Amino acid sequence: MFDTGTTGFMLLATSLVMLMTPGLAFFYGGLAGKRNILGIMMQSFVSMGITTIMWFVCGYSLCFSGDAMGGLIGNFDKAFMHGVNLNTPFAGNTKLPEFVFMAYQMMFAIITPALITGAFVNRVTFKSYILFLILWQVFVYYPFAHMVWGGGLLAKWGVLDFAGGIVVHATAGFAALASVIYVGKRRDKESPPNSIPLIAIGTGLLWFGWYGFNAGSALDVNAITGLAFVNTDVAASFAAIVWLILEWSQHRKPKFVGLLTGAVAGLATITPAAGFVSLPSAVIIGCAAGLVCYLAVNLKNKMGWDDALDVWGVHGIGGCLGTVLLGVFATKAMNPGGADGLISGGWHFFAKQCIAVVAACVYGFVFTYIMLALINKITPVKVTTADEDLGLDESLHGEKAYDEGVL
Repeated sequence: MFDTGTTGFMLLATSLVMLMTPGLAFFYGGLAGKRNILGIMMQSFVSMGITTIMWFVCGYSLCFSGDAMGGLIGNFDKAFMHGVNLNTPFAGNTKLPEFVFMAYQMMFAIITPALITGAFVNRVTFKSYILFLILWQVFVYYPFAHMVWGGGLLAKWGVLDFAGGIVVHATAGFAALASVIYVGKRRDKESPPNSIPLIAIGTGLLWFGWYGFNAGSALDVNAITGLAFVNTDVAASFAAIVWLILEWSQHRKPKFVGLLTGAVAGLATITPAAGFVSLPSAVIIGCAAGLVCYLAVNLKNKMGWDDALDVWGVHGIGGCLGTVLLGVFATKAMNPGGADGLISGGWHFFAKQCIAVVAACVYGFVFTYIMLALINKITPVKVTTADEDLGLDESLHGEKAYDEGVL
């Protein structure tokens, strides 16, 4: 009944996307100061547990079942996976069991709120983060996943997002900016990365997993799958080298962290366009990612926003840029199921992409700020000065990343 090749590929893609969350934990853990390694890593790993529970209970249903509130959200018809059995095909590709599609999309839901955590490293209590994780998914991630990928409002309007420029990166990036503004600055802003090799390991896992993130979003095994795979690698590579050159010219030394950060910016930026644009367009998108995200990080520094791990500049701006450039470079010649962008005469499509991404950013920012204020009435959002000085690993979790007496 089901195609074993397609099913096997999607299980592999699901595994790759799952690996991105530990990869993100390593990436953020390496960037954090040595007193806050475990705290930031735990925020990624705990999302794997809590989000999985939520996805089974109601998340999948709210994203991919029915249509409520004018297409803003789904319904509860498939809560607890009601009505889905071993022989239920996925409506979008009947060669694939719906259980597998559910698992694949669950990995996206897991990593999206975890992306935000890099912005407020060593400033947020664990209790408030748990509430943040739950509420942000219900009121931000689920509606946008439904509107774009679940046949909701934006999908009906003609908005495209191949693998998460709007749904994942734009919403998370601007939620990160709202979080930074709400919780304020760190007391020790000069805390250097504790382990650049750990950042490199995290980047490698993220880059590797991103092939499942983007190529898997074709939900099949065909030429579009291959296109998304190659576009992903090319954009990341060009962005990494552009960032390296820019930072080298400014600081007179080639920085390894800059190279790694540029690669992640390229990966985030190509995500919405990976299966809709040509390879030469992916090169342009990658170069634009390296330049624009680098400038965004510099702007963040000038504005005094203490986005510790550059979530807004890399993921937020990268997701927005990729979504807009999809509106420029998309062509049905590459993917008949896509659209023609501005270069191919599709100015209406370009306008829709711009409007959709702006709406996602504004909503993600405003809702997140209000939500943090409400959470703060239940439990303190920001850690105490004493806890921040001691480090969250010890003050909140009673653990240390390294036994310094042995080293």
